[in-house]
Amino acid sequence: MSNLEGRPAEVDLPVETETEPCAELLEGRDVPLGRYTVVRRSLPNKARRTVGAWCFLDHFGPEDVTGRPGMRVPPHPHIGLQTVSWLLGGEVRHRDSLGSDQVIYPGQLNIMTSGRGIAHSENSPTDKPPVLHGLQLWVALPQESRHRVPAFQHLADLPEISDGSARIRIAVGELEGVASPAEVHSELLGADIELSEHARTDIRVRADFEHAVVVTEGTARVEGVDVAPGSLLYLGAHRDTLRLETGERSRLFLLGGVPFEEELVMWWNFVGRSHEEIVEAREEWMRGSDRFGTVPGGEEPLPAPPLPTTRLLPRPRYREH
Repeated sequence: MSNLEGRPAEVDLPVETETEPCAELLEGRDVPLGRYTVVRRSLPNKARRTVGAWCFLDHFGPEDVTGRPGMRVPPHPHIGLQTVSWLLGGEVRHRDSLGSDQVIYPGQLNIMTSGRGIAHSENSPTDKPPVLHGLQLWVALPQESRHRVPAFQHLADLPEISDGSARIRIAVGELEGVASPAEVHSELLGADIELSEHARTDIRVRADFEHAVVVTEGTARVEGVDVAPGSLLYLGAHRDTLRLETGERSRLFLLGGVPFEEELVMWWNFVGRSHEEIVEAREEWMRGSDRFGTVPGGEEPLPAPPLPTTRLLPRPRYREH
């Protein structure tokens, strides 16, 4: 999915330095995605730029797309990241410049590694279900992997664990000793958790990870804090367990990872390290360079927005004291 705002995905305000256990509720913001879809963006935000290597999170829907186009995101480029597509309802067709052509359904995973450069499109099929609902996330690639060749992986079957009150699908990484086959390039966790009515469960997590949750359905109490759709609860690090409770049935997505210490320059759909790198990628996209290839289907590619008049600067993860 594209960041269509025409401005940096990065935010210029400082962040806190600690990653000790905390419960910091952060409000997302509504962002139009093309002509037809509005998403709720939780990362990056004013207080937190990353959770582990997770650097971008959009929650879209649930939206009734009956008689409407649904998702319409034309071909656009990426560098320096992985896209992680997670559906809760509906269908989306992914096509990319590697030749991948894959419809994703709820409970399945599409993970695309841009590396040095890739282009893709995402569209609802013509014959589509009435409701569209899901998450689009980005993972910043570390220095040693960010110039690698691009790749795409579709996983129709993902490992699950259950304790009777919680059903957990491991999208990426490992939880409670159960690992996803998704290929990632840093130590990460992404897990979809469905909670039954009046659930109370403790999930064992890695203490060296920082964690956050976004609720996608209902309301859940996480470490004593009520969380509803539209917010991100940042939980810091140095926890062995997370307590989840609910009165009603609810669903959430758990993010985790080793704190990502590399400074990032994020602009439009690019994750880089310098102003010059972003400028070069934009210029190559606009002139139709072979770097990004061509997405089949004949759609008009999305033009890059104008660069800001000021220099793009790396934004440190931590505030200097």
